[in-house]
Amino acid sequence: MSETTDSPLAVITGVGGGIGRATAERFMAAGWMVAAVGLADAPPPGVTHYRSLDLGAADAQAALGAFLAGLPRIDALINNAGLQIVKPLLEITVEEWHRTFAVNLRSAFLAMQLAHPQLKRGHGAVVNVASVHAAATSPGLAAYAASKGAMVAMTRAAALEFASDGIRVNAVLPGAIETQMLRAGAERLGADGMRQIEQRVPLGRIGQAEEVANAILFLAGPESSYVTGATLAVDGGVLAALSSE
Repeated sequence: MSETTDSPLAVITGVGGGIGRATAERFMAAGWMVAAVGLADAPPPGVTHYRSLDLGAADAQAALGAFLAGLPRIDALINNAGLQIVKPLLEITVEEWHRTFAVNLRSAFLAMQLAHPQLKRGHGAVVNVASVHAAATSPGLAAYAASKGAMVAMTRAAALEFASDGIRVNAVLPGAIETQMLRAGAERLGADGMRQIEQRVPLGRIGQAEEVANAILFLAGPESSYVTGATLAVDGGVLAALSSE
């Protein structure tokens, strides 16, 4: 399906990372136009509108608002920007805590507010990229887990409030996905860190960013027209496992 002025448009934040880039590519392959926000100076190939922006910055609201207001339409908003600081709860600083919440949660809150008028006009959809850490976590990830748990709660609240506007709001919970963030976590486990992670996944392998992108596209598109307020785990079965046995 080739792009035209009638093609649906998805806004994707955090497009420089593995899941963000894969999502942009998946949407474009399905015939969507993509407007993206990332930290890099240049956009990924094929992106029609781009803004280099630190969504955790204090002045992000005005810059993001100007970018979204300049778009011809918004049919889907994918809040994917994320930050993970690995520190014990007793060692993480207030600044690091606030920075994590600014990138992971405040940016999604602002984007939903700012994109709401355009989403309402087209009865669009929001997909918030949370994490399995919203439901079960590991030591050293208190700020990350708390921000992703709050994102899931915000997703449910927004789904209820936006339903009368014809806007659906859902979340995906990626598990062990082949990204730089996962590789950094594996390094902390030692030389065989990736193998250790694989062994904890019921499906026995690390997931690919494209698999998360497929779930995001499903929740953003008409195939999920009766789904809102839901969380979809893309984790190879991790959250289904009972860890006490």
